[in-house]
Amino acid sequence: MAGSRREKNSREGEDKYSVLLPTYNERENLPLIVWLLVKYFGESGYNYEIIVIDDGSPDGTLQIAEQLQKIYGKDKIVLKPREKKLGLGTAYIHGMKHATGNFIIIMDADLSHHPKFIPEFIKKQKEGGYDLVSGTRYRGDGGVYGWDLRRKLISRGANFITQVLLRPGASDLTGSFRLYKKEVLESLVERCVSKGYVFQMEMIVRARQLGYTIGEVPISFVDRVYGESKLGGNEIVSFLKGLLTLFATT
Repeated sequence: MAGSRREKNSREGEDKYSVLLPTYNERENLPLIVWLLVKYFGESGYNYEIIVIDDGSPDGTLQIAEQLQKIYGKDKIVLKPREKKLGLGTAYIHGMKHATGNFIIIMDADLSHHPKFIPEFIKKQKEGGYDLVSGTRYRGDGGVYGWDLRRKLISRGANFITQVLLRPGASDLTGSFRLYKKEVLESLVERCVSKGYVFQMEMIVRARQLGYTIGEVPISFVDRVYGESKLGGNEIVSFLKGLLTLFATT
């Protein structure tokens, strides 16, 4: 049954979903996230590709990606590495240049975003014809697991301050698990000037400014399985500076 659905969805004119996976030192996580993506796309029958954008990881992430490409095929695993870390926004731009899908899914490669929610994103988008669908930790059955109290307070506080100042029309501004129409993501990335954690927030704010429609799906966010969290004091300061900049310019 799943095979016939895949054949149907691979026909010309059917939707195709390009998953962008920016990576840096994700050697342990990449095989698992790719296996899960292949599993859930295969079960749901949607046409897809996974684009891995590795920024010169010193831990051999790219070599692991090359092995995965041999296993799953070059049509499903597309490798577009860069020499060094150049930022999330430019990683998306780089990935989109090579994406053949008409929808783009962005997510973290560290297993904090579970691919099991992707069919729900797609269903939500189809139901409402949304320009973008965002995973939310702060509505319905959504939640966060594995964070200490400090990180929960930082995330909740950042989200609350953003809601008060910017009124973005979405419940989770700093999350990075989303589905976009390709042309919508291209338009937003061109306009966004923020870096780091503020980038995802600005994407939603700009989407509201431009009149794009936003759907939401409750998700469970699980702290990274392998590797160290990248949230530190510098990121918090950068977030606050970015928030004030957005407040002054939007």
